Amino acid sequence: MKLELRGITKRFGSLTANDAVDLVVEPGEIHALLGENGAGKSTLMNVLYGLYQPDEGEILVDDVPVTFTGPGDAMAAGIGMVHQHFMLIPVFTVAENVMLGHEETKRGGFLDRRRAKRDVTEISRRYNLEVPPDALVADLPVGVQQRVEIIKALSRNAQVLILDEPTAVLTPQETDDLMRVMRALRDGGTSIVFITHKLREVREVADRITVIRRGKVVGTAEPSASTNELASLMVGRPVQLTVDKTPAEAQDVVLDVAGVTVLDDNGVVLVDDVSFQVRGGEIYAVAGVQGNGQTELTEALVGLTTPASGSIDVAGQRITRLSTDQLLDLGVGYVPEDRLHDGLVGDFTVAENLVLDLYDKPPFASGMAMNLRTIASNAVERVAEFDVRTPSPEAAARTLSGGNQQKVVLARELSRPLKLLIVAQPTRGLDVGSMEFVHRRIVAERDRGAGVVLVSTELDEVLGLADRIGVMYRGRIAGEVGAGATAEEIGLLMAGSTSEVTP
Repeated sequence: MKLELRGITKRFGSLTANDAVDLVVEPGEIHALLGENGAGKSTLMNVLYGLYQPDEGEILVDDVPVTFTGPGDAMAAGIGMVHQHFMLIPVFTVAENVMLGHEETKRGGFLDRRRAKRDVTEISRRYNLEVPPDALVADLPVGVQQRVEIIKALSRNAQVLILDEPTAVLTPQETDDLMRVMRALRDGGTSIVFITHKLREVREVADRITVIRRGKVVGTAEPSASTNELASLMVGRPVQLTVDKTPAEAQDVVLDVAGVTVLDDNGVVLVDDVSFQVRGGEIYAVAGVQGNGQTELTEALVGLTTPASGSIDVAGQRITRLSTDQLLDLGVGYVPEDRLHDGLVGDFTVAENLVLDLYDKPPFASGMAMNLRTIASNAVERVAEFDVRTPSPEAAARTLSGGNQQKVVLARELSRPLKLLIVAQPTRGLDVGSMEFVHRRIVAERDRGAGVVLVSTELDEVLGLADRIGVMYRGRIAGEVGAGATAEEIGLLMAGSTSEVTP
C-alpha cells in the first residue's frame, strides 16, 4: 500500500506544529521520520492516524484521497500505530488485549478466546515475534509488551505500521530485537513509519529518511548518510556529537550512599538497599530503563524524599534528614528531570529564575529587600555565558524553548561553587546542538573538582560522559561497570542479568 501526505498543516492556536509537510511511504519500506523532540513528528503521525484533523492538506492511500475522522477509519484503511506509551490493559492476557475492541463471539454470545489465541500464535510465528498468548501483560518485559502492540495492529490487517519512538523504553538488546522484527515485517510487505530522534538506529534499519525541523521537512537522506550529516539536518548547523573529556582525576569521596531504601505511600519498595560512592572530579552515571527507581533515588539524594532506611553523606556530613534548602547551602546543585515543573517557575522571568535559590542572600538581597539591579545584571551575565536565547531577561521562562529552559536551570545551578552536581535526564527533549552545550558544561564541572551524579536513560549519553556507571534494575543497583563498558554489557544489566557482566 502506498501512503502519501500532501501539504499537511496542523496548528494549535498560534503554534504551527506541522507546516505544509509532504511525505511518501512506498509499499514494503521502512521510512524513518527523524527529528528532535518537539519537531512535529508525533503530531504528523497523529494526523495520519485520525487523532487530529489537519488544518490544510490531504492524505492519499494508493493515490486516492481519504479522510480519517478517528483511529477506526485509519485502521479500516490499513494503518496501525504503536504509541510510545503502550495502550494495553495489564491484567488482561495477550490474546484478550489483541481482541479488545474487535471481539468475536461464537454461538451463544461467548467470546471466542480460542480464535484470539490462534490469531496471536499465527502472527507470532509468521514474524518470529515469540509472544505467549496466555501470558498476562503485567508479567511481560517491556520489549515483549511492545510486540503485543505490534500484533494488535497486524491482527487488524495493518499494511502501514507507525512506530512512535519505539526504542525509548527498551534495553539495547530489546532494541536489536525490535529492529529484527521491523525487517521481518518489511520483508513480508508491511510498510513502517519509524519515528525517532536517535541517529544510530535510523542508519541501521531505515530504507529512507525524512528529516523534520520545527514542523517542516528540511531534507531527505539515505541510510548511508553519516551521523554528522543527519545531525546537521536536524539542527541546521554542524554539531559535535562526541564528548571531549580527559580521564577523570578522582579526589575524595563527596557522596556516600549506604543501604538507601525508599518506599511509596503504600509501603511498596521503590529503591531497594542501594549503595554507591561518588568522588570529586568524576561523573557517576545511574543508567537503566525508565521506571526502575532512578527518579525516587534522585529525590532522596536532594532531600525531596526521606529514605525509609540507609544513609546519605555529602562531604562527610549526614544529610538524610536535611531539607532541600539546607542541601543547596552545602554546595549541592540539582538539575531535575522535569525542568518546567520542578526546575523553573514558568510565569517568573528568566532573571527571577536565575536566583530562585539565592534571592534572599547577598548580593541579591539586603535584609528583607531584594536588590533588583544586581538580579538584573546577574541575568545579563548568565544569559551571555550560557547562550540563553531569550528576547530579554525579563521574558517569562515558560516562553523559552526546552533547550533554553534547560540552560537557565544549568546557569542557576552552576553559578555557585559546588561540591556535588546531580543532573537527571539533562538532555531530554533537547536538540543535538543544545545537548552538545549541556554535555560540555557537565564535563567542565567535573574538571573543576565537583562530583557529578548523572541520571540518564540515554545509553549514548551515559557511555559518552560517565567515568563509572551503576545500572538500576527494579530498584537495585544490578551492577557497576567502568567507562570502557560496552552497550551490550550495560544492556544485560538493564535487563537484570548480572551473570555475564564483569565489573
